[in-house]
Amino acid sequence: MDVLSEILDGMRSDGIVTGRFTLSAPWGFVKDPVNGANFRIATDNPFWISVRDAPPVLIQPGDLILLPHGDEHKMMSSVDVRLHHFDRIVMELGIIPDITRPLAFCAGGGGAVTDMYTGILLFREARRNAVLSALPDLIHIRAEEINVSSWFTSTLKCFVEESMSCQIGWNFAAARLADLLLLHVLRIYLQRSEDNDLGWLRGLRDPKIGDSLMLMHRQPQRDWTVSTLASEVAMSRSRFDARFRELVGESPISFLTTHRMHLASEYLAAGNCRIGEVADKVGYASEKSFTRAFRRWAGVPPRTYLRQQDKMRQVTAPH
Repeated sequence: MDVLSEILDGMRSDGIVTGRFTLSAPWGFVKDPVNGANFRIATDNPFWISVRDAPPVLIQPGDLILLPHGDEHKMMSSVDVRLHHFDRIVMELGIIPDITRPLAFCAGGGGAVTDMYTGILLFREARRNAVLSALPDLIHIRAEEINVSSWFTSTLKCFVEESMSCQIGWNFAAARLADLLLLHVLRIYLQRSEDNDLGWLRGLRDPKIGDSLMLMHRQPQRDWTVSTLASEVAMSRSRFDARFRELVGESPISFLTTHRMHLASEYLAAGNCRIGEVADKVGYASEKSFTRAFRRWAGVPPRTYLRQQDKMRQVTAPH
């Protein structure tokens, strides 16, 4: 398995919220941040998007956009329209949002129509996700890019439309298909981006640093040191450490710790392991040392994190 596939295999989404919005010009709304990654693709007419305070970007029909961090953003038929809050639009239409069901509505001023398909991939600890955190606020895949337009448009529209019927298993099927879409977006992004745009992902392009990343992902419980990692990829300790820092932007042990904490959060959220077992799975000799490391990363100790996840599951359970 290649490095990117292996890394992404450990970051499957926890669920997905899908929607189809039929928007007639003039229209414009502000969308609050979410704890996930937003997909958007539209047909028929272009629209504008602005992520946080960035200048608006024109999105053409068939283009796909990804907001990896789920930031607050504005979408509009033109840059001079009056903006409304998304939640207020939905409320005024008499719709009660439900995370367990797709959202569909029509809104706007009655002019040219933009048919928008959307999906929000939900991730625990999305802001600390090693892959998502390395990405820019907005990834824009243009329809004319090779092998993008027909595949993305048909696939994304298909899974959104399928989700609207809410047949048995739709949420699981849509989430797994969206995981594949995310992989495809990342592949295109990695192929076309300059090294300075990639964050730690630039390390995947270097054979030896890429191998070290795979080793840490495959064996997080191993007692890794800079020396043992360097030895595994046939580099001197000093050269490996310098090259890793240059490409990844942090030390090998710092990266390893972050990866271990992501895994630990997944184990804790799943609720299948005791804290001591989680500590052992992610390479800590004692529950005490693991608790200290986890608290530095998450801001709360593992037991508090467990209680928070239990509450989250109760809130988002189907009803």
